Amino acid sequence: MISRDDALQLLNENIKAENMRKHCLASEAVLRAIARKLGEDEDEYGLAGLLHDIDVEITNADPKKHGPYAENILKGKVTDEMLDAIVMHNEMATGKERSTKFQQALAAGETITGLVTATTLVYPDKKLASVKPKSVTKRMKQKAFAASVKRENILECEKIGIPIHEFAELSVNAMREISDELGL
Repeated sequence: MISRDDALQLLNENIKAENMRKHCLASEAVLRAIARKLGEDEDEYGLAGLLHDIDVEITNADPKKHGPYAENILKGKVTDEMLDAIVMHNEMATGKERSTKFQQALAAGETITGLVTATTLVYPDKKLASVKPKSVTKRMKQKAFAASVKRENILECEKIGIPIHEFAELSVNAMREISDELGL
């Protein structure tokens, strides 16, 4: 399996947009927290979070290509399970439903980062330290808030045994640990 240093280098070679890199770092933090909670391999989950959008700029985020194209970049560098979860985080491209714990964890974890970030940015100080997990779950119900965030993906946390209120807390806390890197 690729080292984190090599994964970061690969990420920086393939993703130029600073906000997308921050999203990947946030996803890594949340996926590591999910792995700890579920008793899964923290490095494997974390690297999947870090690399899940490796093809987003190459594919121009085309929903029919984004995810599967990552296989061209990552094959032989990551475990088969990681590659499967990365490909399936955008199920629109595959036409299949996510069915494994890893797939669902990645989809939920990478998606909630957008909702947490959007919630942070409406606070006066724009700091993760101020965000209450309850605010994130409240925003989940407001369809117009961060409208592009797929709530159904976030709710896949419940399929892996983490209730949404607990998932919001886990995610906020994970992102707080790297708030300096995220600029939040």
